[in-house]
Amino acid sequence: MTKFQQRELLDVALAAARAAAAELQSRFGRRQDGVRTKSGPTDPVSDADLAAEAAIRAVLADRRPDDAILGEEGGSTGAGELRWVVDPLDGTVNFLLGIPTFGVSVACEDAAGALAAVVIDPIRDECFAATRSGTSTLNGEPIHGSSRDDLSMAMVATGFAYDPTLRARQAAVVARVLPRVRDIRRAGAASLDLCWSACGRYDAYYERGLHAWDLAAGSLIASRAGLEIRELVATDEQPDGVVAAPAGLIDELFGLVAG
Repeated sequence: MTKFQQRELLDVALAAARAAAAELQSRFGRRQDGVRTKSGPTDPVSDADLAAEAAIRAVLADRRPDDAILGEEGGSTGAGELRWVVDPLDGTVNFLLGIPTFGVSVACEDAAGALAAVVIDPIRDECFAATRSGTSTLNGEPIHGSSRDDLSMAMVATGFAYDPTLRARQAAVVARVLPRVRDIRRAGAASLDLCWSACGRYDAYYERGLHAWDLAAGSLIASRAGLEIRELVATDEQPDGVVAAPAGLIDELFGLVAG
């Protein structure tokens, strides 16, 4: 797909993400209706999630009606050569508790992976974007990931699953990583973790147990910002995952996380 075609897809992703961000901005800080749980009592979904995804789907129905969509709330619909992978509210728990760290993630992919990606932070008015053949940007300005090569000075982000048994295993990994790095951060939104790594706020990021909508946009943005993206293969005790880090850190960090 040409650079121009990728840019056209990016324009659609921007419009869809902005429509969802507007829904979230209008609701944030107020009591949320329709809150219910999905995989467990600490994994909620609200009317805000549903409204934001409906806004994304409305834009896609208008501008890309023949494409497939995979959304966190609405599941998989359509059957086109291109697929839109969307997380309308990444960081639902933060949103519901009034913690101003959440995002909207929209990516378009073909059989080879992501072609265009947008992550919007509605509270900070920050828009991260990238195409497969372009440079990652923050509000239109180019960004680059960390070039750090000393793990002991690296700020590393991560996240945890909802399942208590899996969280205990993830805690053991953190115990292994923490003494070897500068510090650990846990913001609660994987898409923002990847984007904040892409612009150098974090040096690296790792997490297991993510879904396609958590990773599709942020991974492309981090990759096009110069970070290496490496898959964590599932084990008998842990689901698959991802490590994003600069070349000077990736091997050492991956070895610690993979165990």
